[in-house]
This record gives sequence, C-alpha cells and structure tokens, in this order.
Amino acid sequence: MLAVGITGGIGSGKSAAANRFSELGVPVIDADVIARQVVEPDRPACRKVIDAFGDEVASDGGGLNRARLRKVVFSEPEKKSQLESILHPEIHAEILRQIAELSVPYAIVVIPLLAESKRQYPLDRILVIDAPTELQISRVSVRDNQSASEVERVIELQSSRQNRLAIADDVIENSGSLQSLRNSVDALHEKYLAIVRCSSQSENG
Repeated sequence: MLAVGITGGIGSGKSAAANRFSELGVPVIDADVIARQVVEPDRPACRKVIDAFGDEVASDGGGLNRARLRKVVFSEPEKKSQLESILHPEIHAEILRQIAELSVPYAIVVIPLLAESKRQYPLDRILVIDAPTELQISRVSVRDNQSASEVERVIELQSSRQNRLAIADDVIENSGSLQSLRNSVDALHEKYLAIVRCSSQSENG
C-alpha cells in the first residue's frame, strides 16, 4: 500500500484536499480527528492532560475544555511542548495501527505538524498543501472568527513554509478556487494509482 502524508500550515486547505481524496474513495487517516479521540473523557490521555495542566482545562463533563487549553498552550510556549509530549505518542501509535489495518492501493494520512514532528511515520510520499501567509491569515480569520494577530501567532508556532516544502514529494499551490484545488487532487489521485500499478508490475515482473 502506498501511504501518502498530507501536511500544510493552518488555513492552507489540508482538510479540503483530504475531503476530495475521500470523495474519490481513498481512505483518510486524520491526526486531528485522532487527537480529539485520544482525549475523550474515558481515555487515559485526557486524565494526563488535566493532571498536567490543572482542573482549569477540564470541562464540566469530565473532558477537556479546548478553548481554555488552547489559551494556556499559546500563551506559554513550554506548555505546548508539554502537551505534545502527552498526546503525540498516543496519536502516533493510533496512526500506525490504522495504517496497518488497511488493505487498499493507497491511503491518505493527514498530519498537520509533520514537518515539526520528530516521530517517524511509514509514509511513501509527502504532499504539501501550500498557500501564501496572507491568504492563510484571511481564511482562518473568517473561518474561526479570530483576529489577524491571533492567526499570525499560530503560524509563528508552526514550521515555516520553506521547511514544509523541503520535505515535499508533491505540492499543491492552493491560492485559487476550491474547484482548482479539487482538480489538483484529482490529478494526483491518478498519479498515485499509476505509481501503485507500476510498483505492482515491478513486483510481479
């Protein structure tokens, strides 16, 4: 199976690209979805986060108050590293488990912080969804009702565009329309299927 990792900065269009792959019938494993699952109230990671950050980040239902946790993490950079040390091993293990269970030509693995991660993932190719910083800011400001300065702060904490592009095998420049992005995904879908076919022929030849 060909495993294709998708990464990109906030507001770059990773989710829209992943959604199109999903529409084309490609399995999508999303680190953000897994990150929410591992901190559900009955999961060990939830308790670890509350123990580390205090009851102020706990919700009334015994889960996490994400808004409070986000505020703490972005106000103190060392807290971000502390949170990642709790969550990333859990997320990493679950991604590996889900990849191992698949038996398909290829799958998409969405890892927003792939360029920042020190963990190794069994990826055959990396697709970077890229967009100008100004466009990232405007998209996220509208989407999340955040100020430009708040979005800029998030971007500063992420890896640079240059670092992401340096690890890319494929790049979609997502500064146009949604249809343009979908067309780019469609083209890559055919490319990845062709790679799988060529690989299979080589193995059987």
